[in-house]
Amino acid sequence: MHDAYEPVPILEKLPLQIDCLAAWDDWLLVGTKPGHLLLYRIKKDAGTNRFEVTLEKSNKNFSKKIQNCVVSVSAVSLPSFVSENNIHVHDLLTFQQITVVSKARGASLFACDLQQSSSGEAKLRMCVAVKRKIQLYYWKDREFHELQGDFAAPDIPKSMAWCENSICVGFKRDYYLIRMDGRGSVKELFPTGKQLEPLVAPLADGKVAVGQDDLTVVLNEEGVCTQKCALNWTDIPVAMEHQPPYIIAVLPRYVEIRTLEPRLLVQSVELQRPRFITSAGSNVVYVASNHFVWRLVPISIASQIRQLLQDKQFELALQLAIMKDDSDADKRQQIHHIQNLFAFNLFCQKRFDDSMQVFAKLGTDPTHVIGLYPDLLPSDYRKQLHYPNPLPVLSGAELEKAHLALIDYLTPKRSHLVKQLNDSDPFTPSPPMEGTPTIKSRKKLLQIIDTTLLKCYLHVRSAIVQLCRFCWISPPKPTLL
Repeated sequence: MHDAYEPVPILEKLPLQIDCLAAWDDWLLVGTKPGHLLLYRIKKDAGTNRFEVTLEKSNKNFSKKIQNCVVSVSAVSLPSFVSENNIHVHDLLTFQQITVVSKARGASLFACDLQQSSSGEAKLRMCVAVKRKIQLYYWKDREFHELQGDFAAPDIPKSMAWCENSICVGFKRDYYLIRMDGRGSVKELFPTGKQLEPLVAPLADGKVAVGQDDLTVVLNEEGVCTQKCALNWTDIPVAMEHQPPYIIAVLPRYVEIRTLEPRLLVQSVELQRPRFITSAGSNVVYVASNHFVWRLVPISIASQIRQLLQDKQFELALQLAIMKDDSDADKRQQIHHIQNLFAFNLFCQKRFDDSMQVFAKLGTDPTHVIGLYPDLLPSDYRKQLHYPNPLPVLSGAELEKAHLALIDYLTPKRSHLVKQLNDSDPFTPSPPMEGTPTIKSRKKLLQIIDTTLLKCYLHVRSAIVQLCRFCWISPPKPTLL
């Protein structure tokens, strides 16, 4: 595991019980059980992980508790959606009510989805659970309009989220998928699990994470699982947020951070009875309990990459390097370095075929790949090559397998070099480690490759002869002409 986030207290010992929260930009919206709506401005101190927190607005006009709140920021307006057994729309900065969705009286749950059209126009959709019905709306001209007719549900929805042009709905005992195909096709998915508490969370790529006790699977808009294996949490999640490459789950005693691909437990953060989680976009995540709010401040990507490389978690380090805000040249150089370390690590794990495939894609100098093997390069040149860790000792069947992988790697390299032998373009293969020499002459490199291939063929043939030395080969039978 490594540190991906640091928890920083934002609100402590709030006298009102928190029932929901939402965030955008520098703002945090808190809905409370007595029906108060609180708007905080959160400003980060430059160069530190400390925050200036200011209560900017407070609305005490709600007669019942605020069950759920969602913030959607579009180019047209800044509406807030607050459920008080109905959907109320308020201006976020003035708290002035814009509209009420009268048809949604009796609402217990809703979910919003902000789509970007090909022209760049934002389109806001909302689904609302009213008893055993699901209503659909879209936002236009500061009003919600019906998108299509209501859907009859088999039970009262307890959790739901948009998934592209579908809605994944969790009921007390089962999950269903409702397709927005004009017919409202309904697909039964699978049971919710022993706890009978469904959890559906939207993911950044348009898919949804769906919980079944301590397991989470990822579904697309067809209801098809897109991961080979489910995520396995150490307890049953009560809420979830996706911050690529991480997925953050609120568990009863702490917050757990994992990755979908590769499947890793990244970090466990102990907090006092967390219940809610929300984000204000990339790298701004808030977690709340009944009376506390924390912000999960991301550790710098550079620090995370260093930790991951020490732990040999190259796939995750590569994902972070791609996200890093560097110049294109620096980013390419770091990505190339991590990929070479990954290929070298595969070789040390004796996954020879996988290692050779990565080296081939990277265009690594073949002499550095050959140098991974004993007694294939001239000793004076081999001494100039450096590798990040000691090389594995290979013998017997392992060495045989390694030589076969090297033959498969070098054969297409040789063919490519032969075609380019008379080219006048400069030849610049890349070294896996900075500061190590490379062969810049195609002819010299071909000599090394051909010599290496011959040694490999002789070794493989010798092994075959050893394998067959006790075989009895019958002479051919005479035939009549």
